[in-house]
Amino acid sequence: MTGQQVPHDRPMRIRPMLAGDIARVLQISAGLPHAPHWPIAAYQAALNANSEPHRIALVAETLQPDAPVPGTVVGFVVASRVAGEAELESIAVAAEAQRRGSGGQLLNHLIAAVRELWATRINLEVRASNYSALRFYKRHGFMETGKRVGYYADPVEDAVLLSLALGGQKMG
Repeated sequence: MTGQQVPHDRPMRIRPMLAGDIARVLQISAGLPHAPHWPIAAYQAALNANSEPHRIALVAETLQPDAPVPGTVVGFVVASRVAGEAELESIAVAAEAQRRGSGGQLLNHLIAAVRELWATRINLEVRASNYSALRFYKRHGFMETGKRVGYYADPVEDAVLLSLALGGQKMG
């Protein structure tokens, strides 16, 4: 599906990540300079229900039967439970599928799952120079809560800390 555009109105399905999705997730991540480049073992651990910290891993896939490759994973999100709150560890959408709603759908599904399962807040950090990500999170209600000076390496850069209060009672 590389190089093919996914129309904004293309139906998507958000579902739990499966072991068979990891190769595509790695491919998506490798194609994006701001995405974390985790090793395969990190994604395998994210899928293990018994691993600590507990994680939620979701993917977005195309559904339209006339798509170039129906069922192709075009994005993913991973979050962990940390001290009763959620930490959004990674969210990425393939370059050819960006700005078509997949990231927002992934984030909305993650927020719903986190709220239902175990947290009243989602925290994350993002490179200070990643303006598109900062705009994306702020559009979804995240508020800046601080900075970590020199947090990122290669190149050294500050991290902007963001948080979204979910309200309600956490479960579990």
